[in-house]
Amino acid sequence: MAQDPIGGELWRVVGVTVPVPYALAQGTTASFWNPAQVVTAPAVAGDVIQTPDAIAASGLLAVVRTGSGRLGSWGLELGQVDIGDIIRTSQTPDPEGTVPVYTRVVGLTWALTRGSTSVGATVGGHDSRLDQSDVQHWTADVGVVQRLGDVLTFAAATHFFYRFTTSDASQDLYAAVEWRACHGPLWTGSGDAALRLRYGATLAHGAGTDHEVGLGFDLGSLVAVDGMLVRENTYGNIAWRGVAGFHVRIGRYGVTFARDAGVNDVGSSYRVGLEWRLK
Repeated sequence: MAQDPIGGELWRVVGVTVPVPYALAQGTTASFWNPAQVVTAPAVAGDVIQTPDAIAASGLLAVVRTGSGRLGSWGLELGQVDIGDIIRTSQTPDPEGTVPVYTRVVGLTWALTRGSTSVGATVGGHDSRLDQSDVQHWTADVGVVQRLGDVLTFAAATHFFYRFTTSDASQDLYAAVEWRACHGPLWTGSGDAALRLRYGATLAHGAGTDHEVGLGFDLGSLVAVDGMLVRENTYGNIAWRGVAGFHVRIGRYGVTFARDAGVNDVGSSYRVGLEWRLK
C-alpha cells in the first residue's frame, strides 16, 4: 500500500506541462485531466512529455475519440510514464541493472454536451511498478464544465478517484473558473480575439492545496497562447513554478508546444502534442 501513490505522482511529474488549470483543459488529450470535453468531430491525438535529466521521466499520452452523437462521444485513452535510469547497486558502486519505475493506464472515456453544460466520465485500469512492488487498481472519474455565455466558465473533475477519502496521495480533485475579460477583433477581418483570466485549485490529495493563476489569449480556434503561475504545496514544502503553452490549428491538424520553468534549478519539462480531426 505504501507504493500505491506512485502512479499519481508520476503523472503529476509530467502534468507540470499543462498551461491551464487541469479542470479547464480542452482538447482531445485533455480528457485525461477532465473528461467533460466539447466534442465536434472524431479525432486522434497524442502528447509526448520529457522532463529534465535530473528527473529523467518521460511520458506518452494517446487518445482516440469518436464524434458527438445522440449518446455523446466515446474514446479510448492510453498513457505511460516511466523513469528509466535508476541504477541498482549492492556492495559496490558498480551497476547491477536498473530499477523499474513506471505507471500505465488504459481508460474508456465519455463526454456529452447539452447547451452550455458538458459532462464526462472515465473508467481506467492502472498498473504501477516501483522495483519489486507492482500495484493494479481501477479508477472512475467524473467531470463537469458549466458555461455562462462566453463570459464565465466553471469546471470541476476528479482524477484517479477510487475511494472516498481526501488524504490519498494517488488521487486529486480539480476545480477552476475562467473569466473572458475582453474580446473583439484586433484588426478588420482578423476574427474575434479574447483575453481570459483563470484560477484553479488542486486539492483532496492529502498534501495541501495547489493554487493556479493564469491567463490566455486566443484568436478564434486558430491560435491560443496560455501562461500560468502555480503555487504547489506538497508534503509541507511550498514551491512556485511557471508554465506556458502555444497551440496552433491548421485545417484538421493542431500542434501544441508547452514548457514549464522548473523548480529549484532542476530544469524544464517539455510537451509536444499533435491532434488530427477526421472532419
